[in-house]
Amino acid sequence: MQTTYDAIVLGAGALGSAAAYHLAKAGQRVLLLEQFEIDHQKGSSYGFSRIIRYAYDHPIYVGLMKATYPAWALLEEEAGEKLYTRTGGLDFGAPDQVSLQNVINCLTQTRIPYEVLNAEETHKRFPQFHLDENFITLYQSDTGILSASKCVWAHVRLAEQYGATILPNTPITEVIPHTNGVTIKTVNNSYRAACLIVTAGSWMKSILAGLGLDVPLEPERCQEIYFNTDNPQNYLSDRFPAFIAHMKDTYGQMPYGIASHQDSGLKIAFHGGKRVNHPVDYTPDPAEVKRAQQFAGHYLPDVTTLRSTRICLYTMTPDEHFLLDKHPAYSHIVFAGGCSGHAFKFSNLIGRILTDLALNGTTNHDISLFRLSRFL
Repeated sequence: MQTTYDAIVLGAGALGSAAAYHLAKAGQRVLLLEQFEIDHQKGSSYGFSRIIRYAYDHPIYVGLMKATYPAWALLEEEAGEKLYTRTGGLDFGAPDQVSLQNVINCLTQTRIPYEVLNAEETHKRFPQFHLDENFITLYQSDTGILSASKCVWAHVRLAEQYGATILPNTPITEVIPHTNGVTIKTVNNSYRAACLIVTAGSWMKSILAGLGLDVPLEPERCQEIYFNTDNPQNYLSDRFPAFIAHMKDTYGQMPYGIASHQDSGLKIAFHGGKRVNHPVDYTPDPAEVKRAQQFAGHYLPDVTTLRSTRICLYTMTPDEHFLLDKHPAYSHIVFAGGCSGHAFKFSNLIGRILTDLALNGTTNHDISLFRLSRFL
């Protein structure tokens, strides 16, 4: 097997698979190393669905989304499969909720079209929802679903078609930086490359620590929960919008939900979880299911029995903004992580940005919000 490459990518989740795809498409000799199987269930990228949306509270994210939607369309065309399903999206809560008003103000500032509905108007258009009388709803029509595991597989498959070497079940034992490259050691082999891209999810903190960077990344144990419903046809993607409930004060985290997709059942979950360290206990918590049922009982009364539930991981930064930058001492080492549970939608574009940083040292996209320097 070849042991020298132009670029090595560590981690084959959403970000790493996208980086390998873009690097290989750019003509680089790429090695993608994954410690588990491709599309494993121990990290952040596996599953039926993730929300894609313009509805953010910061213009940098909206600016990136303006490039992200076309990027996914191009990937769909190249992969020959549907990855994005448009559902429309709701952000709802009390009118004095600062987080909701911040989203409304940001979309106004960035000229993204939206509507604001009262509770009665929301129920008339989307009768599945029974909101409190004083609630308002922001509706944005471009919100939708990304088929999460399909997106990862599309990036991996196309990267391989462009000549990338994919090695699953290959944990690394050491990263050795050089002034003009990097050496990666595994149990059985050693690999050398001109540049390194680290996209190791909740395992990234220890890798960066080995490279002299103490970054405040903390894994959280989160739970995906899928329910059966009365009138299940009303909870499919052509009728049910993705939603975010701006109710952190009530539930501790913001509830969110996604239509039944690929026969998943209706997804209801909470943005966040308990801080953990590896090794992680992946046993689902019945209390989280009960909490989701309590939310649904108030706002989505058609929800009935539990269909399935599983654990996934967030990797949080203190400000919940991504970490996306170059190593300050080794500019040929770049990394993306600390995605705080909301980066999947950007993964194709982040792969492009990582490729730009690795090959050119810079990118045309505004990533000033994600710089390492804010933690140093």
